[in-house]
Amino acid sequence: MLLTDGGEPLGAAAPAARWTVEQVLALAPDDASRKAGNKLGAAGPWSDTGGDGSGAVWGLCRGSGSRPYRTVIDTVGPAYKCSCPSRKFPCKHALGLLLLHASDGSALPAAAPPDWAGEWLEGRRVRARGKEEVAGGGPADPEAARRRAERRAERIDGGAQELEQRLTDLLRGGLASAEQSGYGLWEETAARMVDAQAPGLAGRVRELGAIVASGPGWPVRLLEECALLHMLDTAWLGIDRLPQPLAATVRTRVGLTSAAEGPPVRDQWLVLAQYDTPEGKIVTRRIWLYGRGSGRVALLLSFGAAGRSPAQALPVGLTLDAEITPYPGSGQLRAELGVQFGPPVPTGAPPPGVAVGEAIAAYGRALGDDPWLESWPVTLRDVIPVPSADGWQLADAKGDAALPVAAAALSRPALWKLVALSGGGPLTVFGECGHRGFDPLAAWPSGPEGRPAPTDPPSRVRPHATEAVPLV
Repeated sequence: MLLTDGGEPLGAAAPAARWTVEQVLALAPDDASRKAGNKLGAAGPWSDTGGDGSGAVWGLCRGSGSRPYRTVIDTVGPAYKCSCPSRKFPCKHALGLLLLHASDGSALPAAAPPDWAGEWLEGRRVRARGKEEVAGGGPADPEAARRRAERRAERIDGGAQELEQRLTDLLRGGLASAEQSGYGLWEETAARMVDAQAPGLAGRVRELGAIVASGPGWPVRLLEECALLHMLDTAWLGIDRLPQPLAATVRTRVGLTSAAEGPPVRDQWLVLAQYDTPEGKIVTRRIWLYGRGSGRVALLLSFGAAGRSPAQALPVGLTLDAEITPYPGSGQLRAELGVQFGPPVPTGAPPPGVAVGEAIAAYGRALGDDPWLESWPVTLRDVIPVPSADGWQLADAKGDAALPVAAAALSRPALWKLVALSGGGPLTVFGECGHRGFDPLAAWPSGPEGRPAPTDPPSRVRPHATEAVPLV
């Protein structure tokens, strides 16, 4: 019997579903790992493979050394362990073993785990119990924690006031002075915000410095971002007068961390997308979920040090029976993944989508709750990718509205995957809708007139309508 990440036992009666090749490749930390994992996705390099039917798979992979690498995976987490020296997570051996399992289920016969795999699985069980005990503990000294919070708030007050003065000086001297000062002025200001323990303000200041070198029209963009930063400063300095949900949002935007709170929400959570973003010395992983019962969209965030992928990874297209706990804040979608009540299953039919006009309206409503919001998750229904004078658009198949594809997506090979998947026909597309356009993250094909495409016979060129195609 295995444990979920939340420490709950998984009964042996719940067999783990095999992942698809696309779902496995979506876990790769980079293209090099994806290619290397593909080479190990055949039976040749592997020996002593097996699985226990409830989520654990293992095997020995022949490498350049005298001893084969020991690889074991708990697909419920998922979590990975390999004896290779790679710092990537998952490594190419874990990807290869999952690809072998996805393409040929008979290659991993049912068996009891060997000692080396069983020890790791048992260790996961012990660590899960420890996490539950820590979570139930609470702060050792609430009064000391309160005093630390007050001291930090005072430092942030000082940083916000200094930032306000620098913004005032910039506008008084004219935006042209920003181009003459160079990036050093912004980096110095950002460093002052770090000293004030306000990393959120520091990050936004660094973005101001990048705008100056962003090409024609930069003064307009710089003025817009300065206005948003001024509004955030003002909100922090008057946070006691804000409604509680908005105050929680301001704390998050400034850079204060908070714990997930509120009653857990149990649902069948479809994994919509997963992608990594380098942010300074860390890598941030974003995983979007959709609750089939609640209709709720949730965002899981995890972080990894430079050069290492975050530990949390979920294959796109699978559905989890699990609980999530939301974080506070108005319009905030972030949540924490809790107990999983069974292995993921590939029931990835797309969520109900909306038309382009409704997507834009949803982003507008979200801005009312969080004025600093860059984008909002939406699923577009029956849209067709079409070229335009400025790049590409996603146009309503049954209307005359269209959303421009964000510039960041135009440089990704996945844009052509989206075009090929459409073939001139309508798609269901999940992505992030913002002031820079729509960034597509996953898509599902449709048949004529928007009906689901037939699932027989199966095709690797055109996936089933219920099979999500990752675009990141």
